[in-house]
This record gives sequence, structure tokens and C-alpha cells, in this order.
Amino acid sequence: MVTVREATLSDVNIVHDLIIAIAKHHNQEQYVVTTKEELINSGFGDSPLFGVLVAEVDGKVAGYCSFTWNYSIWLGSSYMNIDDVFVWEKFRGKQIGESLMLKAKEVCVAKGASRIKWEVEQDNHGAIKFYERLGANLDVKGLFRWNVGS
Repeated sequence: MVTVREATLSDVNIVHDLIIAIAKHHNQEQYVVTTKEELINSGFGDSPLFGVLVAEVDGKVAGYCSFTWNYSIWLGSSYMNIDDVFVWEKFRGKQIGESLMLKAKEVCVAKGASRIKWEVEQDNHGAIKFYERLGANLDVKGLFRWNVGS
């Protein structure tokens, strides 16, 4: 049985482990600079800057979805920006990712948000098929990154 819930302060260690795991999965561990303390300060205080959904199977953490909220002037409403969706390998193929995405949709509806956006690598065909199966549309746009601080 899969359950998905919002992460709490007591989940910080596993959330950090999951962040490292997805970075390793994409060979990008060197880019993760956040710490557990930063996660506590930015995500679990009075005004959290991000949210995390945690999927569990029989009480064991199976994966997560992290997100932030943005506002679209064109839409005239807020929307969710998903940062990561990750499922531990031993739990893959058990609809954990789908459960996480459906819970993200629920959270959006409850907040009155009208859209969810996220990035996917162009060569990640399995993920693209998965997201399209959920009813999402792939928009092909260029993505710029401009590092302006330390």
C-alpha cells in the first residue's frame, strides 16, 4: 500500500538522503550544496520556501517529490514548480511516481493553483512517456541558467 504525505521536520534526514540519491542517479552529486540545516531553515519554519511530498510503502520511505510555488502573471494565479521526483530503485514499477504526482495535483487543487511545471531531460524518454501518460504536455523551450551570486 502506497501512502503519500507532506514531509515534516522529522523527515529532514531522509529528504536530504533522497536529494543526494537523485543527484547521484543523474551523476550530478557535485552540484548539491544544500545541507540538512538549510533544509530545516528554509523548508520547515513559519514561512517555508519549498514543500516535499514523501511516498511510503508499508511505513518505509519509497520516494519523494519536492516543489516550490511561483506566480504566473499570464495565468493570474500561482503554480507549482516541481524540482525533483525520485523513487528508490527497489520501489520502482509500483506506481510510486504516479502516486507522488497525483498527490502534487491534489495539493495544487487545494491551494487554488492552476498549473504544475517541471523540467525533464530531453533524452529521458521513460520519464517523458510517464508524464504524458498522466496527461501532461511537453513544452519545448530553451532553459537558461545565469549564476549571479556566490
